[in-house]
Order: sequence, then structure tokens, then C-alpha cells
Amino acid sequence: MASPTLHRFFGGPPGWVLVRLIVLSVVIGVIFSVLGIHPWDIVDAVRRVIRRIWEMGFDAVREAFSYFLLGAIIVFPVWLVIRLLRLSGRASRSERD
Repeated sequence: MASPTLHRFFGGPPGWVLVRLIVLSVVIGVIFSVLGIHPWDIVDAVRRVIRRIWEMGFDAVREAFSYFLLGAIIVFPVWLVIRLLRLSGRASRSERD
């Protein structure tokens, strides 16, 4: 009998979960085979994505930073004005009390 920890980790009896995973893997494998998708295609696609991310790495960081600056020009001053207005509103309320 499996321990309660294993039962909780697997989300059910480990043997039964393993059988369901095997059946689901076979079903998905058949669907992928019908669609013409093979395991090495997936590995190659992941490798290409990682290579593209690596190649555009610094350009992506530079572009993300420019988006940050563009947004920060608006966001930070608006935030500061709102904070100052809220602080002044609290100060005037406390003076009335």
C-alpha cells in the first residue's frame, strides 16, 4: 500500500495514476503521429526557439528597457501626484477631526 504522502503527491494511487499516464501518452502519441508530428520535430523546434531567443537576447533587453522608460515617463509622475493628493487629503481630514 502506498504511503499517504505518495498518494497525495500523485493525486491518487500511484499505480493507477501511472496506468492513466501511460494510456494518455499512447493516445497523444497516436494523435501526433496522425498529424505528422514526431518527437525529434518537437526537440528541434524547442532548440530553434532557444537559439532565436539567444540571438536576439540583447536586442530584446534593449527593447524591453525602452518600453519601460516610455511607460515610466507617464506612470511614475502620475503615481507621485496621486500619492501626494492622497497624503494631502489625509492631512486635511486629520486637521478637521
